[in-house]
Parts: sequence; structure tokens; C-alpha cells
Amino acid sequence: MSKRVVIATFGSFGDVNPYVGLALGLKQRGHRPVLATAEFYRSYIEREGIEFYPLRPNVDPRDASAMRRIMDPKRGTEYLFKEFLLPRVRESYEDLSEAVRGADLLVTHPVTFAGPLVAEKEGVPWASTVLAPISFFSAHDLPVFSPFPLLAALRRFGPGVGRPLVGLAKRSTWRWTEPVRRLRADLGLPPGKDPIYEGQFSPRLVLAMFSRVLAQPKLDWPPNVRITGQVFYDGPSSNRDLQPDLARFLRSGPAPVVFTLGTSAVEAAGGFYRESLDATRHLGVRAVLLVGRNPNNRPPGPLPEGVSSFEYAPFSTIFPRAAAMVHQGGVGTMAQALRSGRPMLVVPFAHDQPDNALRARSLGVAKVVYPKRYSARRVAKHLRALLEEPGYSDRAGEVARRVRSEDGVGSACEAIEELLASPQGPL
Repeated sequence: MSKRVVIATFGSFGDVNPYVGLALGLKQRGHRPVLATAEFYRSYIEREGIEFYPLRPNVDPRDASAMRRIMDPKRGTEYLFKEFLLPRVRESYEDLSEAVRGADLLVTHPVTFAGPLVAEKEGVPWASTVLAPISFFSAHDLPVFSPFPLLAALRRFGPGVGRPLVGLAKRSTWRWTEPVRRLRADLGLPPGKDPIYEGQFSPRLVLAMFSRVLAQPKLDWPPNVRITGQVFYDGPSSNRDLQPDLARFLRSGPAPVVFTLGTSAVEAAGGFYRESLDATRHLGVRAVLLVGRNPNNRPPGPLPEGVSSFEYAPFSTIFPRAAAMVHQGGVGTMAQALRSGRPMLVVPFAHDQPDNALRARSLGVAKVVYPKRYSARRVAKHLRALLEEPGYSDRAGEVARRVRSEDGVGSACEAIEELLASPQGPL
């Protein structure tokens, strides 16, 4: 029986694409998905024939000033939560309450903080999702905290050290969520759990929409987690062809190194593309620079032979044709890189990126360099190892086979249909 499923998300294209893929999967199964997110994405979503509902706050990933603040390694998460999202939770609640009228299920992204309140107040069945392992904040798998990445070395001491560190993180962000507590009180709801941590998880179903190569269930994860595998979406099939100039460049010589910072970190690139270009000169390799729309990212003057620059290319198409990738480590980009079977250099900025980077390194498919240490000489050294030491390519190929064996969208849709068919109560 056809069901109306409202999917709420917020963020960059990396936060929207998996839910477009999920909506398409549900639509193919005869359901009526609705994607509720920022107005910026309306045409992107509607061109796939998916119903759209605007959800405040609006965000424009092309806003360079805002993206630089959001992607700041030290304070990016604080700015995003404390100054941008949480003060507007009442607006989000109003919009999402309208969107779920007549809905059979609400599906939420980790930072759609109004979602659990809407589900509780309106009595709408609710499934939550995470896109990256860091969202579980497991003491048994200590996350990499973006402001303090070196604390990741404490992972080897196990949960005895992990628990107090996770507890410290929770205490340090408690004040950020005061707007949610005020809204809950105004709605006549009990205080609830911390919305950044345990409060984001549905008691009925949590979809972990990432590959099992990144993480396996831990003792302190919610008991109702289903790891689905990555839900891939890289734009409409008609847009996955390479630009003719890029296709010709790829055919004209050996596989290049592809440099990209996704759709958010690209606005905080700084000297990334300049140093990348110099690194290719040190190595003598071909390269593709995916620089986005910000003109400041375009290297000045003519590019050397064997190097080409483009605003964008679909990762699902270009990554398998690369010799290696250099990228920011957002989980969507990371999944495409893992699926490609090519080794990578990860340059993590903020949020989940440092954690994802460490996981890729532990798989033996990646090296990591942080943005402040991103220099041509250091990048050339890391890339030389990735390109010349066969172990990296061998391990990347093995990981790719495991990622490709997963059916993320199918598994997620099956879990949702099981929940919809369950006779249990609304939550």
C-alpha cells in the first residue's frame, strides 16, 4: 500500500543527496515521498519528480562567507549548531508540522532538531537516520572531535577513556540546545533527551546510511540500528556524463589525480588549489582540479600541460577514472571514493570529516593531512606513496568490492516498509 513518507534534512549536497536517493527508492516501490529541506534545493529535488516542502532555515552552499564559518576546523560545528540551526528550531518546527500533515512516517537527518518534537507532538511514526559513524558518539569507538583531532590517539585505551571524553563533549554543548528545551516546554512536552546526542535517535528505527567498512555496531549504539550501506545519489542520470572537454582530457593520457573539496569546504579552500597545482609539478603527474564556482579557487594564469580545471564533475563518473583522489572527507565524497577502488589523500576540515578520514586511513586506503599542514611538498610526498606503493591500490580494490556489494537504498527502503507495517504505536 502506498505511504506518504516525509524526509527532513538539512545541510550541503552531501546531506541532501542520500535522501534524494532514498526518496527515489521509495517512489519506485510505489510510495509518495516528500523531501523537506532548504528552499535552495527545490528545483534540484523537483526535477526528479519528488514532492518538495520548504523547511527553514534556508541555506545556500554557495555563500562563501557562511561556508567558511561552518567549515572552520575549530568552531565550525559550534557556529552551525549554536548560531545557525538551534536558534531557528521554532521556525523549523512550524514548517515541518505543516509538512507531516497526512504523513504515514517522518524520516529525519541528525541535525533536523525539530523532527523529534514534531513526531512526538503530532503522533507521527518516526525513523531517524545518521550518515556517518561519528553521530553515535560511541565510547567504544571514540569519535575524532574536529577541534581536537589528536585526541583520536586515545582510542586505543578503550571505553574507559572514551566515556569521560564523550561525557565532556556532551557537557560542553549542553547550553547550545536551550532553544529546543524552551520549545518543548512551550509545546507541553517533557524535557526529553539531549537533541544533539541520544535525542536524535528514534526509539523505533535508526538507519545508519553508511557502509559497514566504516563501522560495525558497538555496545553503546541504540539497539534498533540498521546499517544499510551508503545510499548513493550523484544527480540525475542525464547529468552523470562528463563534460566533453573533461572526457577528452581523460582520454588524452594516464589517469590523473583528482583534487576536490566537495560543495562546502570548497568555499573555504584557501590555498588548497595553489598548493595542489604545485604538488603536481613536484610529482610530474596529470591532474584535474574541481574548483567549484568561486573564482578565487581558479589558479591564476595558464595551467601547465597535463593539468585541467573544471567547476564540477560527478564523482561517481570521474573517481573510477582517477589514479588517486584528494578530497575533504565528507561522508558522501568518502563513499564515492571508497566505491571507486582508488587510494586517496583526505584533507579534513570540520564536522564528520576528521573522523571519516581516520577510518579511511585505518582501512589502509588513505593518508591524511590537515588543512593547516597542506603544502605542495607534503602533498607530493603522500601522493607518491599512494601511487607507487601497491598495497594502497590493492586494499582500495578490496574495500571497493565490499562497498559495491551493499544495497544501501534497498536495505533502507525495506527497513522503512517493515516499520510502516508494524502494529506498534506511533513512535
